Amino acid sequence: MRALQLLLLLGMLLSPATLSVARKPRRENRDREVYGNGKIFDITHEINPNMPTWESKDGLGQFIWLVDSMKNGSKLNSSQFKLSTHTGTHIDAPGHVYEEYYEAGYNVNSLDLDVLNGPALLVDVPRDSNITAEVMKSLNISRGVRRVLFRTLNTDRKLMFKKEFDSSYVAFMEDGAKWLVENTDIKLVGVDYLSSAAYVNTIPPHLIFLKKRKIILVEGLKLDNIIPGHYNVHCLPLRMIGADGSPARCILVK
Repeated sequence: MRALQLLLLLGMLLSPATLSVARKPRRENRDREVYGNGKIFDITHEINPNMPTWESKDGLGQFIWLVDSMKNGSKLNSSQFKLSTHTGTHIDAPGHVYEEYYEAGYNVNSLDLDVLNGPALLVDVPRDSNITAEVMKSLNISRGVRRVLFRTLNTDRKLMFKKEFDSSYVAFMEDGAKWLVENTDIKLVGVDYLSSAAYVNTIPPHLIFLKKRKIILVEGLKLDNIIPGHYNVHCLPLRMIGADGSPARCILVK
């Protein structure tokens, strides 16, 4: 009789109803990139230990620590993190390359949210070249277009998914940046690797773009599996005083 009672008790403990309570919650939205029935695209790279960082072979590494842990008796979980202001999908402020602007407070907190939000054009750049003046001419970007996201060979090569920094990434050359400033109305420049300027000549394109504080650079965008064309972009940096850049969350809305 006692054995029968034990079997009945064990059956109750292992019943589907009991097991459903014990299961961990499902993370249904983890790694999700498309929302709103295909109208909203997350173009922000997930910050993780294996993502590339500037000139590093080892990737980002550990960046977040659980300071208070419920497993260890705390009443809640609370973390701290440490990141470069130019980690992953991020925004450059004028103070990134101009000392006088940095001292004057032209940091991410001063960036124009009107530029960072609004109609945008996603274009495919020819895959055999950095973005030169000749390439810019070939894209035939109309006057009046204020925000352009440039998808390059970087996306095809999945460089933002590789731990080791790759200096062969595609980006703007000095003449390409100059042509954009002088011949277009573009105020937001978005690129698909860690810098808008090619590695062989990193600083001059930044100086050209940021000289008049009218253009905002958004770097490290995730642009795979999105059809080229017109969207609305929304890209928001953290509101930090004194920061020359900031990680950002960026989305496209069709």
